[in-house]
Parts: sequence; structure tokens; C-alpha cells
Amino acid sequence: MPYPNVESVSFSKNRLITQELDYDILVIKNDFNHMFLALTNEQHNIFLNIMSVVKENKGGVFFVYSYGGTEDFVCKINPDGELASLLRKTSLIIWDKAPMVHKHAFEALDRTLKDILRCKNSNISNIPFGGKIIVFGGDFRHILPTVPGGSRQNIVNASLSSSYLWQHCKVHRLIKKNMRLIVGRGQSDIEKIRDFTNWLLDIGECKLGGPNDGETFIDISDDILINDPDDPIGLLIEFVHPSILDKYSSTKYFQERAILAPKNEVVQEINDHLLKKFLGDEVEYLSSDSIFESEFVHDQFDANLYSPDVSNGLKVFDLPNHKLV
Repeated sequence: MPYPNVESVSFSKNRLITQELDYDILVIKNDFNHMFLALTNEQHNIFLNIMSVVKENKGGVFFVYSYGGTEDFVCKINPDGELASLLRKTSLIIWDKAPMVHKHAFEALDRTLKDILRCKNSNISNIPFGGKIIVFGGDFRHILPTVPGGSRQNIVNASLSSSYLWQHCKVHRLIKKNMRLIVGRGQSDIEKIRDFTNWLLDIGECKLGGPNDGETFIDISDDILINDPDDPIGLLIEFVHPSILDKYSSTKYFQERAILAPKNEVVQEINDHLLKKFLGDEVEYLSSDSIFESEFVHDQFDANLYSPDVSNGLKVFDLPNHKLV
């Protein structure tokens, strides 16, 4: 009988690596084959380009452009811990919605990976992310990083594209088709969606309103305007949630509609307006904001391994007489 592989035995003791490798190969393969055939030509070329780099294992940084503190921070990862071992074994890291994240987060990961991987190769100090392949995704037209009290210049400077890491990114673009909007739609709906989408993209590309420095006037079609000066929020709620008092108990009713708002204070104003429609008293429930270690947890409990979603498990829902926050 051959001796067991030392590396395999070592990794079998790492809970994080074991969890990441605990998948059904046949199921993953079937899912891959199905999704691979559905790729557009753009997506197909980008996928092959990135996977060729993964197979070569020489490192790389990419940004998939799809329409739709201090500089010395590092991630709190023990170089000898399980998470560090998982990162060493990782071939590819995908970070979606990257334009919404402050550049310091990416730079902290860059320094952390260099520090963790330096013990294996002392020459990686000048290689982005220690030679690991990173794929960023997102749209710079969406909300940029939040800088409390910051100016436009401060916000732009906090973006990934303003980081020293951006010069290493090879940019791919997916801008020809929005697959999610056209699936299951009729030809007339597709044409309307296409026109509206092109209008939004033109705004994002600063093609409307003439030459400007970021501020200009744009004509908006009457069919998407709220023309009630007395109660615009009420009209918006009635448009998005018609007959809500009769249908609030239907899960599907809320799954098919949503109101988007640019700021938290606008969200609060809409929520308050909506809650006033329901009879009864408002009750507020609070979720836990910290993790308490159980006596049954293993000795190497590390709270940093758990995302904020674990403690803030309750999301915000508006129900009759109740408000969950």
C-alpha cells in the first residue's frame, strides 16, 4: 500500500479547505456545460482568456466591465491559520460589484496576499496580489464608494480605477446585450427595453446634455415622470404597489416589484409613508450586532471568519404593524 500524500493529509485537517472542496463534481460539471453553451461570444472569449491564465498559474488581474482608513491597512488573517492555507491553495478570486468598494479594501488584500504568500516565494513582493489571479466585476456607472462628507473628487479618488492596482488590470467589456432583461420577453417589449437601456447608457457615457463637467440638464420622457407635486411618493407607491392593503400577504406580490432610492433618507421617507397605510401600532425588532462564542465551539474560534450577515441576520421588511431592522 502506498504512503498517503502528505499534502492531502495536511489539507484534510483544514476545515475551510475541506468545505470549499466539498462539492459534487458531476453536478458542477453539468452546470458548467449548461452555462458554457449559453455564453455570448464576448463572454466566451473572456472566459477562455482568464482560464488560460488560471491554468498557467502565473498570476493576473482582470476587470470584467459589465453594464448593469489609511494606506497601510491589511486584512486580519493569521499567516499560519486555516484561512491563509485556503488562500494559498486558491487559484482564482472573483470580486463582484468592485466599483462600489473603496480602493483601500483592494489594496489591503493586495498587501495581505503578498505577506501570506511571501513565505513560499520571496520574489512575489512586486507581483499584484502575490501572484493570485483576481477578477473584478461591476459597472462604474453604479454607485461609487461612499466617502462620508466627501467631495466628488474624494469619491472618484476612492474608486478602484484610482488605485495603483488599476494599471495591472486587463479590462474586458460586456456591453452589447443585457441577457436578464430580454429573457421571456416579446419583441415589442424587447424594443422598448432596448431603447430605455440605450438611453440610460448614453447618460452614463455623458452623451446627453451636451459638453459638461458632470452636471447638466437631461430631458426625461413623460411616461416615466411623477407629475403630482402634492404627493409624489404616494403616487409612486400606488404605481409600484397597487392595492397593497389587499395583497400584502402575498410573497409573489413583493417579489415582482421594488422601489429604488438613491439615499437612505429617501428610503426612510418611503417606508414611513408606506407604513402609515396600515392600521395598528408600529413595533420595532432589533437583530444582534455581535457573535457570542458557545462553550461547544472548538478552541480556535475566529469571529473574523463570519460575515456581518451572520449577526445582522434580520433584514428590513415592511409588514402591517411591524418594522424589522
